Amino acid sequence: MMIADTHVHVWDLERAEYPWLENDTSILNNTWQIEQISDERKKAGITTGVLVQASGNMEDTGLMLDVAYKTDWISGVVGWLPLSEPATTGQLLEDRFLKEKYFKGVRHQIHDEKDPQWLLQPAVIESLKMLAVCNIPFDIVAVLPAHIETALKVAEYVPGLKMVFDHLSQPPIASKERFGKWGELMKEASTHKNFHAKISGLGTASGSFQNRKEEDSKPYIEFALQYFGTDRCFCGSDWPVSMLANTYTGTWQVYKNILHELLTEKEREVVFYNNAQRFYNLPIS
Repeated sequence: MMIADTHVHVWDLERAEYPWLENDTSILNNTWQIEQISDERKKAGITTGVLVQASGNMEDTGLMLDVAYKTDWISGVVGWLPLSEPATTGQLLEDRFLKEKYFKGVRHQIHDEKDPQWLLQPAVIESLKMLAVCNIPFDIVAVLPAHIETALKVAEYVPGLKMVFDHLSQPPIASKERFGKWGELMKEASTHKNFHAKISGLGTASGSFQNRKEEDSKPYIEFALQYFGTDRCFCGSDWPVSMLANTYTGTWQVYKNILHELLTEKEREVVFYNNAQRFYNLPIS
């Protein structure tokens, strides 16, 4: 079975700045290279991967593109663009990224912005409209209900923009709430055909993840499948952040076990690969 890992990070502390790692005392505050999961990736049966933005600068995007060119199983990069500067964004798209075969999407770490409505700035909306015209999807990092509400507004202003909620927008796994404000907003989002749900990062979602069990995540995955459908969900590891809670193969085993219980073999093929291929316009393998 083809399986796409749509959420892999790499970072190099000597090559780019990663403000969110300042004062971080965990294993994450190191350089992480794609070769570190080479063996586990094969054991997990991952056939293709997408590198996802880890910092708001061009150095991070450049690093990911370099890694993509030298790594045969990486087929796409979700990079960063200065969305608050539409003229520069347009120029970068025209001069470089529309010609770049590995550039498949854009992300901005909106959860690190002080204003949860950061995306609604007129300049940012103008840039997002460019992405829509170019059929470039956008990854949403929603960690607060306000982030999901903002994304719903973006869908109104830019109806042609394909978007995916990374890590299912941080469902309330730690509190075991079923499903509260998160559920209400995600249910509303699911009614917009351009919203997709990325089953990723659930091992560490919402904090308090020590000793988290498989069954803790299952209700939220089932919720996403119920409302977004098997045609708008796909999966990602969130490595190396996922290492805080589980190994690479362990993370994937959790998702495989849960989806085996919830879906038919044909549906699993769609969720594990086909949806990701279509959303990010990956080469057909």
